[in-house]
Amino acid sequence: MGNSKRIAVVGAAGHTGRFVVEELLRRTIAPIAVGRNRTKLESHCCAPEVELRIADLQNPRSLDCALDGVDAVINCAGPFLDSARPVVEAALRAGIHYLDVTAEQASAIATFDEFDARARSAGIAVVPAAGFYGGFGDLLATTAVGDWTTADELTIFIALDHWWPTEGTRKTGARNTVPRVVLQSGTLTPQEFPRRTTTWTFVEPFGAQDVVEAPLTETVLIARHLAVSDATNFISAQPLREVDDSATPPPARSDAMGRSHQQFAVEAVARWGDDERRTVARGQDIYALTASLIVEAAQRIVTDGSARSGALTPGGTFDARSFLAALERSYPSLEVWYR
Repeated sequence: MGNSKRIAVVGAAGHTGRFVVEELLRRTIAPIAVGRNRTKLESHCCAPEVELRIADLQNPRSLDCALDGVDAVINCAGPFLDSARPVVEAALRAGIHYLDVTAEQASAIATFDEFDARARSAGIAVVPAAGFYGGFGDLLATTAVGDWTTADELTIFIALDHWWPTEGTRKTGARNTVPRVVLQSGTLTPQEFPRRTTTWTFVEPFGAQDVVEAPLTETVLIARHLAVSDATNFISAQPLREVDDSATPPPARSDAMGRSHQQFAVEAVARWGDDERRTVARGQDIYALTASLIVEAAQRIVTDGSARSGALTPGGTFDARSFLAALERSYPSLEVWYR
C-alpha cells in the first residue's frame, strides 16, 4: 500500500474492529486483521489487501506471531478487563505501540497503573480508551480547559438518539461489574448512589434531555493529565434504557460507510470560579467515530519519531484542537465548536 506502516487490529471481525480496518485502508495504512476465528475474519475482513492472522489471547506465542513486523496494535477485543493485559504484554515484547477503545474504567486504570513505567522504559506509547467513550470526551474537555492552569469542575454531557448495542457492548456490560469512579477534590472516588440525575439542553436536534450520571473512561483520562478538582459525565436516560434492554437490536448499516442512523451530541463544560467554557460536538454513529479517532491517534504516533512514551491519554498527548480539527476533516458529519 502507499503507506509503509502496518497496524494490527485485534478483534478485527467485531463491529468496531471492522470500522478500524476500513479506516486504515482509507488512509492507505496496511491493516493486519487479528482474530480467533479465521472464518469470521475471512467473512468480515475480505479486502484482498488485508492480511489475516489467527491469535488466541490466552496463547502468548500466537499473539507474538500475530504482532510480528507491525508498528502498532489497536485492540478492539472487549471486554478489555480480559483482553488489555495480554495484548499490552505482547506489544511490549514486540516493542510496538498499543491503543485500545475501552470504556471500562477499571481496565483503563489498570493499564495506566501497570504499564506506564514499562512502556516508558521500552520507548513505546500505550494509549487506553482512545474511542468515543474516553478519548473523544477527553479531547473535548482538554480544549474546554484550554490555557487555564486548573478548573473547579469539568462535566461531560452525552446525548444519543438511540443506543443500539453491539455484541461486544453487551459482553462488556455483563463482564464489567466493577464500581465506577468520579473525580472529587482531585481524587478518583467511588460513585455515590443513587446516581445523580438532571436535565441538560443540548444542541439541535436533541434539545432538553433527562440525563443520568454514568461515568466512563473520560473521567479516568481527565484525572491523569488535567488539574481538575471534580469531574464526571452524564448520558441521556432513554438510550441507557435501550442498552439495558435485551430486546434492543444491534446497529444496522444505513450508509456507504456502514454507519447506523444513530446521532450523538457531546458537550464538555469546564468551570473555574465564575468563568465557564464549553466544547460542543455532534455527529453520526459512535462506533464509526471511534474507528476514525483511534486510527488518527495511531497514525500520529507511528509517524512521529518524537512521540512520547509511557501510558498516555489522547488529551495529554496530542494538541487537542488540531486533533479535533483533523477529525472534522476526515469524518463525515462531525461538527465541533467552542463557546
